[in-house]
Amino acid sequence: MSPTLWLATDLLLTLSAAVAWGKLGWTRRTRKMVTRLNASRSTAPSGRVDFRAIDALPPPVQRYFRAVLQDGAPIVAAVDVGQVGDFNLGENSDRWRPFTATQRVVTRRPGFVWDGRIAVLPGLTIHVHDAYVAGEGILHPSLLGLITLFAVRGTPEVAAGELMRFLAEAACYPTALLPGHGVRWDAVDAHSARATLSDGKVTVALLFGFDANNLVSTVTAASRGRTVGGRVIPTPWEGRWSAYQWRDGMRVPTAGEVAWLLPQGRKPYWRGRITQIAYAFAA
Repeated sequence: MSPTLWLATDLLLTLSAAVAWGKLGWTRRTRKMVTRLNASRSTAPSGRVDFRAIDALPPPVQRYFRAVLQDGAPIVAAVDVGQVGDFNLGENSDRWRPFTATQRVVTRRPGFVWDGRIAVLPGLTIHVHDAYVAGEGILHPSLLGLITLFAVRGTPEVAAGELMRFLAEAACYPTALLPGHGVRWDAVDAHSARATLSDGKVTVALLFGFDANNLVSTVTAASRGRTVGGRVIPTPWEGRWSAYQWRDGMRVPTAGEVAWLLPQGRKPYWRGRITQIAYAFAA
């Protein structure tokens, strides 16, 4: 074998070992985060969906619950989700790349761990942890699970941004939006209402927009932390949910798109769909 071929073989073996080591270490860190998330759980409210409890809510919110839930249904305690889609890596231009992800959500205490893989080039993947655990917000992308691109965590801004994500995605676990589950609803108009959620010292609010079928179609925030170059910049934000399906007695969105609302226009950065979803219900 020629020296050049030996060198290429050594490089390939080294790269393969690095990729395997990165995956192993990342998986261990993910498990630790999920373990911490599960340990932070409080007991989900017992009982079942009771439509009498929604009579005082704004009319579009009442219609929404009647469209997506069944009276007497159990309360969601946790959710495991699989996703696929595309992520826009470009700050000043569009650079969409495919991703796969799994996510664990617990509804009380609110939290989640999103574990994503963004394929940048063949064999080159960015691993991402996006999480809200025990009141702490975490965003950590890493090349091959080995090289940290940036890491933001533990600040009030990051915690608020991640709790906003939990609230925005609650359309996928809609019993978490019911009265008595930490969310306060305030009337806005015939087709929208504001939801406010507090967890410890973190309080966030989102505007929910409802479509002609009384389903959540948009969620918007006047200001959410956008990470640019490792810095968190308050920026208007919007999520759009679609492709509703009945899953375990609940009507939930299975596709979505999220975007920053920049001065130069709307900039989508995540488009995805749910490939699988499994619920655990409160006893």
